[in-house]
Amino acid sequence: MKIAILSDIHSNVFALQSVLRVVVEKEVEVLMIAGDFVGYYFWPAEVLDLLKNFNPIAICGNHDQMLRKAKKDKNYLTEMCKKYGNGLRVALDKLDKKQAEWLLNLPESLEYETPDGKILICHGSPWENDEYIYPDSGDALLDRYNSLDAKWIIQGHTHYSMHKKVGDVTIINPGSVGQPRNKKPGAQWALLDTSLNKVDFFCEQYDIKIVVEESKKRHPEIPYLANILEKI
Repeated sequence: MKIAILSDIHSNVFALQSVLRVVVEKEVEVLMIAGDFVGYYFWPAEVLDLLKNFNPIAICGNHDQMLRKAKKDKNYLTEMCKKYGNGLRVALDKLDKKQAEWLLNLPESLEYETPDGKILICHGSPWENDEYIYPDSGDALLDRYNSLDAKWIIQGHTHYSMHKKVGDVTIINPGSVGQPRNKKPGAQWALLDTSLNKVDFFCEQYDIKIVVEESKKRHPEIPYLANILEKI
């Protein structure tokens, strides 16, 4: 089974378009998304519209959970927009009822059975949606994976790609589609071939300037939104 693994799209539709073109070319059978569809950038409705025909296996990320809270608490929304930009506000304004219902009801984690073994999909870690597990995380954090009943753990959140074996468990973080932080500009994702137990990582190129210019226009006070996309 060939499984495309995506995470941390963050409403960057131009990055997502570049990934999905290759996903189609490679005749991928299953699309998995480890959360954070929204936040930071400004095209959430377009992102979900692109994904609807792929019927993705998906869970929510911490920014998707933030959207859930922001919908109920306007003070929280204002606070998050000051910190991260107006991505959540745009999502609340632009997602239609069906899109919002789908996104806001995604689980925090789920298991997916393949003929070759079980996959556990989460966002931060199997224990906490907002936990950061980096490629250089120490043994104390990584040894916990040994006890899990799954062959592969798919997770995101850090915006850094990761492929690490802990005992019989393989941890895969595809990196971020919409906002990589590992100084490799583009749209990052991974492809898992379960029959071969093989993982390949990809970084698709797209016109980053569109997102950079829109970020600068909307949020000159938050230079991070633009600068991180160009960082080399």
